[in-house]
Amino acid sequence: MDLAGIIKNYRDQMINEWIQYLHEKVSERYRGRPIDELKITVSRAFDASSAVLVENDFSKIDDHIQWITKIRLEGGFSLSEVQNAYELYRVILVPHLIRELKGRALKEAIERLNICLFYTITRFSDYFQSLHEKHIREHAQNLELEIEKRTKELVESEAKYRVLVEDINDGYFVNQNETIVFANKAFCDLHGYSLNEVIGKPYSDFVAARSLPMVKRLYERRLEGKDSKDLYMYFRRHRDGNIYPTENKVKGIIYQGSFAVAGICRDITERMEAERRIRESERLAHVGKLTTSLAHEIRNPLSSVKMNIQIITKKTDFDGNDKRRMEIIIQELSRLERILDEMLDFAKPIKLNLAMVSVNQIIDSCLDVLDVKIREKSIEIKKRYSKSIPSISMDYERMEQAIINIFLNSIEALPKKGLIEIETKMDSRGKNIKINIGDNGPGISQENLPYIFDPFFSIKKKGTGLGLTNVKRIVEAHGGSVEVGLRRPKGVVFTITMPVRARNL
Repeated sequence: MDLAGIIKNYRDQMINEWIQYLHEKVSERYRGRPIDELKITVSRAFDASSAVLVENDFSKIDDHIQWITKIRLEGGFSLSEVQNAYELYRVILVPHLIRELKGRALKEAIERLNICLFYTITRFSDYFQSLHEKHIREHAQNLELEIEKRTKELVESEAKYRVLVEDINDGYFVNQNETIVFANKAFCDLHGYSLNEVIGKPYSDFVAARSLPMVKRLYERRLEGKDSKDLYMYFRRHRDGNIYPTENKVKGIIYQGSFAVAGICRDITERMEAERRIRESERLAHVGKLTTSLAHEIRNPLSSVKMNIQIITKKTDFDGNDKRRMEIIIQELSRLERILDEMLDFAKPIKLNLAMVSVNQIIDSCLDVLDVKIREKSIEIKKRYSKSIPSISMDYERMEQAIINIFLNSIEALPKKGLIEIETKMDSRGKNIKINIGDNGPGISQENLPYIFDPFFSIKKKGTGLGLTNVKRIVEAHGGSVEVGLRRPKGVVFTITMPVRARNL
């Protein structure tokens, strides 16, 4: 039975299960609604959601959201209550999917269900928010007519709004006189502080230095009553010193009798990273096509030259410097062939063979491979491995290739008795593994740092400029990132960040 058949055959059964869950387990407000009303609302929600899964038709769920939002707002429902009600569609449908579908069909059905619910809950939350704000504005206009009525309705509106903003996942704040006077839990979590630590602090403490002039300018224009952006992107500052891209939507309001700025901020790190990877993939695809074309054009005449020189060398009695010159020519031709192989390898898409692997084990394996080179230069290796980091889903050979490339850069740059330091640890949020590989070599100039991972960029005399590019491609193919910075007092440090993911990445 396919997805459409499951939804059709079990429709009535699943609607009854949904009604039962709503009436018994979600909230007192749902328990107080008549069964006949729930039959109507649940049936519409089920059919609208099913249209998304079976027909990829989002119009019905859009209509349903507009209809149900007004009803639930009038009924005094909170945002989270209705979000939980929508989530029940997953609870009732998944057991039937697992029973009836297998393999790829089950995976695709679950993915479509996730897309449907993400779209539904996001659109509902945005519409619920906008409709609620509209109600607040209408209240504010009417409240000017009567002082007593205005005070009463303002208190009621603020109480409802507090329930709303405490339940949303985005950060909500009120900035008055350049000070945070109200914030929800999500805002505190975004910045790494508790509520008591946030209230009363200058808003500038939560903005990264690079974005502060722009944010201040927008805030001052809003105070002056001039046109100012309601939606803008800036970098927020976390308590741990890190900065993250953030989207902010703000409005001027009257808060406790005085002008203030209310805003909703949302972390957009993943969105920006996805956009960056798309742009990078498009650029590398173009470079890859060009590289493949050039490599094929060069390889044939190069092979011909090498073959003829080898024939001449065997037939002609060279001696002394002439013989040495011919050997050098053959060596350089072989080096050119290796460069062409690297270029063709760079042009190929990366395919991963994933398995659960220990990061520490891969690093030790790389050190074993390079042991001879390390001993030749008497390089000291210092390791600080975290024992608490879990195994993660990776391609063992690809990650080994990436880490070996980083080690080779250090080994080639280091003098005799140089130092390589290796550290593995979890990040502060427990979502990523950090691998730091640093050395005390001559380092990289500040002006070259931004280009170190660019294709064909190299500061070596005989480098192709593809080693670190391939490191970046491999790490990003795993969903991670790699950065390079200067080490104090000298040298460089590479930082690989790998996400901790489930076994079925």
